[in-house]
Amino acid sequence: MPSTVSAPPRGPSARPGYRAVLGAPHAGRTFAAALLGRLSYGVVPLALLLTVREATGSYSAAGAAMALFALASVLLSPVRAGLVDRHGPRRVLPPMAVLYGALLLAVVAATARPGVAPAAVGALVVAAGACTPPLGPVMRTFWRRLLPDPVLLRRAFSLDGVAEELLFVTGPLLVGLLLPVVGPGGAVVVGAGLLLAGALLLVASPVAAGGPEAPASAGEADGAGRPSGRRRRTPLGGGRALRAAVLASAVTGLALGALDLMVLAFAEDRGRPEAVGWILAALSAGSAVGGLGLGALDRPVPNAVRLPLFTAGLGLALAAAGLAPGPVLLGVAVGVAGFFVSPALTTSYLVADEAVAPEARTRAGAWVNTAFNAGSAVGGAGVGLLVGHLPLPLCFALAAAPALAAVPVLLRMRDFGGSRSRRKADPVAEPAA
Repeated sequence: MPSTVSAPPRGPSARPGYRAVLGAPHAGRTFAAALLGRLSYGVVPLALLLTVREATGSYSAAGAAMALFALASVLLSPVRAGLVDRHGPRRVLPPMAVLYGALLLAVVAATARPGVAPAAVGALVVAAGACTPPLGPVMRTFWRRLLPDPVLLRRAFSLDGVAEELLFVTGPLLVGLLLPVVGPGGAVVVGAGLLLAGALLLVASPVAAGGPEAPASAGEADGAGRPSGRRRRTPLGGGRALRAAVLASAVTGLALGALDLMVLAFAEDRGRPEAVGWILAALSAGSAVGGLGLGALDRPVPNAVRLPLFTAGLGLALAAAGLAPGPVLLGVAVGVAGFFVSPALTTSYLVADEAVAPEARTRAGAWVNTAFNAGSAVGGAGVGLLVGHLPLPLCFALAAAPALAAVPVLLRMRDFGGSRSRRKADPVAEPAA
């Protein structure tokens, strides 16, 4: 196993910060490789959209292709993560990254021909989405290997979440810089190269050595301390804790998916469409402050308290944003809502990571990520049906309702603690991929 950083001293003057996270053996190079590859996630979707639009001359064809790309990428993420859990990152990520890159290059080659059939391009785009390597879940599994200390692990997850969010802002900006130089097809090639380079550097890290995590033994003790005498039907398990993490992530994604369109409608209704950019920037800034602040806490409240607290804060702030009289106060309210986003997601990932057996951690993180993306898609589609037919304050309230409704459910699920054996004694059937 790779070297890990030792548990920090617990004295009042010993407060390891983010420098200690990146200072752990191999942490800096591993995190940098993961970020390089994950930058592709911010580049490829927009570049592909523009490529398909240019080739087919149809916005509807481009939109349909990208919707299918997103669905294939999101819904099959737990399946791909399960392959990593089962066979190890060094055996799975390189061929997956090569296949993903090859399919993207095939899309570029196909769209370079005149009169390309939209169905053929769409099939290649969907195939590429189905092969997207799960670099985010893999990196979160690596953090557990690097930093067994819970304080440093929480800081690592917070830093990881904030950095990933910034990549989704940086990626489209990079596409904008590439378009005048290499065109949309060239931007797709750059995105494929980023992911391939990042994936190969990630598995070259010593942290990736050792293959898959060791599975729980067949005779491991059950919740009462007795040998179980049998293996579980699925190593995912996780019980109520995993369900709570998935639920919190889903309602967070739903709120954010709805927010983009509501901010646009608000700004246009006030005759200030230019305000959309800085209002959404306030969301990202608030999320970054909240995420880094969560990681900086030395004595945080337990996950069982934090998860419903952050979810409730997001819902209340979103509902209050609908009452803003103008763009400035809306920006403030959206920034406050953003303050709860990264902490909610970070806590969801931590809960999922702690809830399952070691050999299922990548898949558990992928389920949290899938729930967020699915919620975001539902939120955007749902509010699109409401805006224009209902008053905007009511739309904001309806978008906040799932987060607020989830709070009592999360409170009933809040026995996230306990020993590993106790958590394993509460298995649930693995969600269907």
